[in-house]
Amino acid sequence: MSKIEIKKGDCIKLLKKLKDGSVDMIFADPPYNLSGKSNQTVQSGKPIVCDKGEWDIINDLEEFNNLWIKECIRVLSDNGTIWISGTLHNHPSVGCILKNNNLWIINDIVWYKRNAPPLLSKTRLAPSTELIWLASKSKKYYFDYDLGKILNQGKQMRNLWQINAQRHLTKHPTEKPEHLLERIILLGSKENDLILDPFTGSGTTGVVAKKLNRNFIGFEISDEFVKIAKNRIKDTQDSKDLIFSNKDINNDIALKKSILNYFKK
Repeated sequence: MSKIEIKKGDCIKLLKKLKDGSVDMIFADPPYNLSGKSNQTVQSGKPIVCDKGEWDIINDLEEFNNLWIKECIRVLSDNGTIWISGTLHNHPSVGCILKNNNLWIINDIVWYKRNAPPLLSKTRLAPSTELIWLASKSKKYYFDYDLGKILNQGKQMRNLWQINAQRHLTKHPTEKPEHLLERIILLGSKENDLILDPFTGSGTTGVVAKKLNRNFIGFEISDEFVKIAKNRIKDTQDSKDLIFSNKDINNDIALKKSILNYFKK
């Protein structure tokens, strides 16, 4: 049975309490710094002020990213990987910090949302992607290439991932689809590995970790979302059924058989 733990507090302070090299894989979905009185977003087809919460307002984004990323590097195992999601608002900063700390950049992954909402403005292109840095401390890192190939119907998995955005299961404004985390966790970890999410939010990473029989530790600064994440993970059963809820896989009998045979090894 997976060991699941969520702690409430500032991630930088909580990271300092973890031992060096104690984590097998890290997924981080940090604040993108999108919120502000002069920033807009779209809700129900109408423009509104972008206000995701106080946690999404960072005075010095460069300093903040540098602090939490350095601590993540310290606690990451020598053969582990760190996956960091972002947009153009924070992605360049994260990439430079990873390079400046001598991490090996494995991939920049483009998550393409085929069903992204339209843009009301006529002055720019409609945003339909998010970006994910994949990095490690050396070139000797764990990566399940064979399973990635099976999941991609026998072909090499590329760094362009077409995964639809999903209706949020909670009120968290930046909740990620479970299928996105499923792919990341399957590629970047083994069963019983320890996965860390320093910005847990509504608990998606913990939910998927539990379903795939991984151990998990998450940090979350909001009392409200700590409660939501804990309840959500508590109601989750250990199961690999998530994989087969993907329509592309569920409709392909041969692919389902290949995946099942892989997990039996």
